[in-house]
Amino acid sequence: MLLRSLGRSGLQVSPLCFGGNVFGWTVDEATSFSLLDAWLDAGFNFIDTADVYSRWASGHQGGESEAVLGRWLKKSGKRNQVVLATKVGKDMGKGKVGLSSAYIRQAVEASLKRLQTDRIDLYQSHDDDAGTPLADTLGAYADLIQAGKVRAIGASNYTAPRLAEALDTSSRHGLPRYESLQPLYNLYDRAVFEDALEQVCVDNGIGVMNFYALAAGFLTGKYRSTGDAAKSLRGKSTTGKYLNARGLRILAALDSVGAELNAEPAAVAVAWLLARPSVTSPIASATSLAQLQQLVAAARLKLPADAVARLDAASAED
Repeated sequence: MLLRSLGRSGLQVSPLCFGGNVFGWTVDEATSFSLLDAWLDAGFNFIDTADVYSRWASGHQGGESEAVLGRWLKKSGKRNQVVLATKVGKDMGKGKVGLSSAYIRQAVEASLKRLQTDRIDLYQSHDDDAGTPLADTLGAYADLIQAGKVRAIGASNYTAPRLAEALDTSSRHGLPRYESLQPLYNLYDRAVFEDALEQVCVDNGIGVMNFYALAAGFLTGKYRSTGDAAKSLRGKSTTGKYLNARGLRILAALDSVGAELNAEPAAVAVAWLLARPSVTSPIASATSLAQLQQLVAAARLKLPADAVARLDAASAED
């Protein structure tokens, strides 16, 4: 599989990234291990998680996804085959939140322990922390890189002005810069990225690994009526947000293109992302081997220009 450069980090990543939010939550440990093995067997190497996954679930405290990944890495012995990304900054409870240098030093040790590894390939700021000077946050990351505990850093959920400010701070102070960005971006959710963030990333050579590549499952075609909300744990919120005239128009275009190319809607939706020059490695999750095979197909699918144009038109903001 042809790998892609993630920003200027030196990391070479597969054209899709496996979203680890499902590990230990909607996917049990045994299934998680099978999915991870199949992911590598299919030629992919990029896996993303976060310390906070899956604190939102009943009885969870955060760290569940990292712990499952860590046990898989230990059992499989495949650490050197993986570009491993995780995140810090979301509220972990008991005051564990934000991007202060002291908290980053504490949080990285907890993540390394759960992941059962001595290094994190891509360590990301999960949320912007306006209460902490950017130089302090980036300085903490510089120390971790110097110590060999982190190879490169990235950002998630940053606005265009704050990302630009962070890049300027890195340049002025000689500190590591954010080499990647995780924005919300898919065929339905286009404005957040395209309005301003995309240009900052292109101008500065920032790798883009967008989350919700399938709009929380909506772009698979799984949810086509309010009655479909019961099909998954997130079905109600998914149908509530996306099931409208524009959403149905997008599904119709995915169906049409998919029929012509003998491809599932999910594969077409991801292939549309991969056709955008600004996108490096969209993040998508799978909870079964069948779903994973759809992602494999998406990475291999090349959309004709006219198909891209039709999807662009169908997903244009009202």
